[in-house]
Amino acid sequence: MSAIHPTAIVEPGAQLHPSVTVGPYTVIGPHVKVGAGTTIGAHCVIEGHTTIGADNRIFQFNSLGAIPQDKKYAGEPCELIIGERNTIREFCTFNIGSPGDLGVTRVGNDNWIMAYVHLAHDCQVGNHTIFANNAQLAGHVVVGDWVILGGFTVVHQFVRLGAHSMTAMCSLLFADLPPFVMCQGQPAAARSMNFEGLRRRGFSPERIAGVKAMHKALYREDLTLERAQAQIAALADARPETAPDVEMMVEFLRHASPQRGIVR
Repeated sequence: MSAIHPTAIVEPGAQLHPSVTVGPYTVIGPHVKVGAGTTIGAHCVIEGHTTIGADNRIFQFNSLGAIPQDKKYAGEPCELIIGERNTIREFCTFNIGSPGDLGVTRVGNDNWIMAYVHLAHDCQVGNHTIFANNAQLAGHVVVGDWVILGGFTVVHQFVRLGAHSMTAMCSLLFADLPPFVMCQGQPAAARSMNFEGLRRRGFSPERIAGVKAMHKALYREDLTLERAQAQIAALADARPETAPDVEMMVEFLRHASPQRGIVR
């Protein structure tokens, strides 16, 4: 049997692995699935078509899988999918997706999500991210792997954040944040690249030099976005070891919204 506190309510139909732990006064709905080794604290509400993978640590007072804050939502069976080994601290709210997009809000693996974080409908969060307290994501936001959001960061709907990017505390994002870029401000402006984070993740000096060259093309040479893209793409020939990083940056810039652009 799962270690379910006697005051918790687990609706018939919910699927909990026998190793799952559920704290006092938590409510789990009939369409919820929870994988092995996950612990759920007290006073949580987990509802909707929510799937939670293995070895997550969900602290007390979380609301996961509630309907989207979208007036167009009419009860469709949209989903929230959470991967493995995530830490979700107190008072977070993750909504299910909406039929106007993929219908799924998704959180990957190995993410560290602090208190009071909000993930609106259809957000797509990668792996190894860190969201500090009160980071707030509007609908349809896409967050790449290894992204760090400073406390009280607010992200506008449909904005994308590239892998290894980082925001300072109280940043306000109206535009796409390219990979590796550190930003700060209201609205956010690019300040540097996340060089220290890359070193900690084992990037070689050659790869970091390539990231510096991309930063120079985007932010230091007064180039149009199209010319910066071309200059960045050429780095792969001159610096073969940077080819995966260059490809990621070029692909991100290629899909930049013409309305929002990128953080400058």
